[in-house]
Amino acid sequence: MASERAREVEGEAPRVIDEMNANQTSGPLFGWTQAIYALHALSLLTGILGAATIVGAFLIGWPSLIAVILNYVKRSEVRGTWLESHFRWQIRTFWYGLLWVALCILFVVLTLGLGLFVVWVPLGLVSLWFVYRILRGWLALQDGRTMYA
Repeated sequence: MASERAREVEGEAPRVIDEMNANQTSGPLFGWTQAIYALHALSLLTGILGAATIVGAFLIGWPSLIAVILNYVKRSEVRGTWLESHFRWQIRTFWYGLLWVALCILFVVLTLGLGLFVVWVPLGLVSLWFVYRILRGWLALQDGRTMYA
């Protein structure tokens, strides 16, 4: 106890290992987070390899929809752990992507369809952004790192 106080005085915080916050790359919650990234990646692959677009497959494909539902179902279990940042990252990727696509659709409507000639540029950027977000998040998860959100 005295050594902890001495470290506090010297400016070093006492080392307390919180099992919930230790960045463990195993366990059921880690597995759920992996599965959710895998579902999102499956949607991206469907868009890349299939007839669907990346944006369409990510936002309305069943793997991503299931992933977002799982994010909300399991969110309370990861609260207070390092995995919470990954859940926030995954949820925000979906909703911000949906916002950007809605803005693109609004642009096409407001330009009476003429926006179709240029809307593929921002939709292409959103597609790349989806790939970036899922890859970056999944790689950080593998390394046991949190995500900023």
